[in-house]
Amino acid sequence: MTSDLTATLRLAVVGHTNTGKTSLLRTLTRDPYFGRVQDSPGTTRHVEGARLLLAGAQAVELYDTPGMEDGMGLLDYLDQLSPPAQRREGPDRILAFLDSPESTRRFEQEARVLRRLLDCDAGLYVIDVRDPVLGKHRDELAVLGLCGRPLLPVLNFTHSPRQRAEEWRAALARLGLHAAVEFDSVAPPLDGESRLYDKLALMLDSRADLLQALKEDVLQQQAIRRDDALRMVAELLVDVAALRLASKPDQADVEQASEKLRKLVREREDTCVRELLRRYNFRSEDFPQHALPLQGERWGMDLFHPQALKDMGVHVGKGMAAGAMAGVTVDLFTAGLSLGAAALVGAMAGGLWQGANRLGKRVMGRVQGYREITVDDAVLRLLALRQLALVDALQRRGHAAQSPIVIDAGASPRHGYAGGNETEADAPADATRHVQSSAHAASDPSESLARLALRSGKLPAELAEARSQPHWSNLSPDYEEDSTRREDVVRSLARWLSSIDMEPAG
Repeated sequence: MTSDLTATLRLAVVGHTNTGKTSLLRTLTRDPYFGRVQDSPGTTRHVEGARLLLAGAQAVELYDTPGMEDGMGLLDYLDQLSPPAQRREGPDRILAFLDSPESTRRFEQEARVLRRLLDCDAGLYVIDVRDPVLGKHRDELAVLGLCGRPLLPVLNFTHSPRQRAEEWRAALARLGLHAAVEFDSVAPPLDGESRLYDKLALMLDSRADLLQALKEDVLQQQAIRRDDALRMVAELLVDVAALRLASKPDQADVEQASEKLRKLVREREDTCVRELLRRYNFRSEDFPQHALPLQGERWGMDLFHPQALKDMGVHVGKGMAAGAMAGVTVDLFTAGLSLGAAALVGAMAGGLWQGANRLGKRVMGRVQGYREITVDDAVLRLLALRQLALVDALQRRGHAAQSPIVIDAGASPRHGYAGGNETEADAPADATRHVQSSAHAASDPSESLARLALRSGKLPAELAEARSQPHWSNLSPDYEEDSTRREDVVRSLARWLSSIDMEPAG
C-alpha cells in the first residue's frame, strides 16, 4: 500500500486523568510551555493541539484531551442507549451517545475525548504505570475501543521505583492490546520517539512512510543538537585554556588577578550553560547555577609552542629566523626556551620578528618579572566533565520534567541527572543521584578511554595548543575572531569530545 507523505497524520492523546498526557506532548514537541503540567487530576479541561513539522511542512497534529473520569459509568450508559442485543457497531454506539443529552451533562468531558478520537487517525492511550490496574481502566479502554480507531498504549513514568509496567502489559494483552511502547515523558530513552513511531507504523501501514521519515528526522535532529552542544563545550574549553592574565609579581596583585580570572571563567561557563539550555529548549530554572570551584591557577608563559611559532610568523627564511636570530633557530624549534629574552627584545626593536606586535607585551612583561596566570589543567577537566554531564542530562530529559537538573562535576556523563517526575519521591532511581566520585567513575569498565583521559590522563593536544594562543580566548581584549587555526582546533576538539560515549574502555 502506498503511503501518503503529504496528508497530515492526526493523533489524539487520550487516557485517564493525571496520567501525563500533556507531559507526553511537551516532550514530543520539545516545548516546556505547552499546556499545563501539575500533579493534580483534571488539569487539562479542553482539547489543545500541537503540530510536528517535517522538512518545514506540517506532518502530524497532536491533540491533548481532557482526562476520562467515569469510564465505568459511561460504559453502563452506552449499554442502556444501545443494548447488546441490538448488536450495533462500536462507532455507531459512540455516535448515539454523542447525540444524547448526557454528552453535554454528566459525561461532557468524556464526550470531548471521544469526538476528538473519532476525528483522528489513531489514539495514544497514556498510562501512568505507577497506578494499579483497576476496573475503571478496563472500562475506559473498552469505551475508547468502540471508536474503531487504532489505539497505542504509551506506558508513562516507567523509571519510577513504583512502576507496574509488567502488570499493565499483562492487563493490556488480556484486552487484545498487544502493542505498547514505554515512553517516560520525564526521562525518555534516547530512542523513545523512534520506537513510538515504529509501533504506530505497524498499526497504520498506510502512513508507514510518513512515520519512517519522521523517525529519521528525529534521529537527525538529535545528532545535530549534540554536535552543536559539543561545539559549544569546545568553544568554552578553548576560551578558558587560552585565557592569560598578566600580574605584577607581588602577592596582592597575583591574588587580585587570580580572582579576576575566576570571575571571567565562571561567567564564561554560565554563558555556555545558558546556550546549552537554549539549544535543547529548556528553561534557565531547569538547571540552578553553582559556582565553579576554581583552584590551582598556574603561572608560565608557554610562549614557544611549535604551533605558536608557526602562527606568529617565525618561519624559515623570514624575519627573526632568517637573519636577526641566526644561530638560535635550531634552539627555537628543538628547545623552545633557549632563546634569551634580550635577543627577543632586540629582534622586536629592529622590527625583524613578524610576531612582535602580538607577543611584545608578553615578552616585555617577562623581562620586567611579571607573571601570567592561567587556569589549571584540573579546572579544565572539571569544566569539560560538567558540561558533558549537562549535555547528557539534557539529551535524556523530557520537557515535562519539573525537578531541577542536579549534576556533580565528578560524575560520569553517562550517569548524570536526567530529570525527575512531578514529585521528587518518584524521580527515577538514577536521576536523583548526585554523583559517583571520580574514583568510582574512573573504575567503571563502561567508561570510554577518552573520558578516562579527560579525568586523569593527558589532555587533548588541542587544549595544549590553545594554551599558547592567548588571542584565541574570547575573554581576552586581544581576541582575534577570524582565526582559521582556532576554528580548526575547536572542530577537532568537538570531534574528540564526541568520542566520550562512543569508545568503550578495554
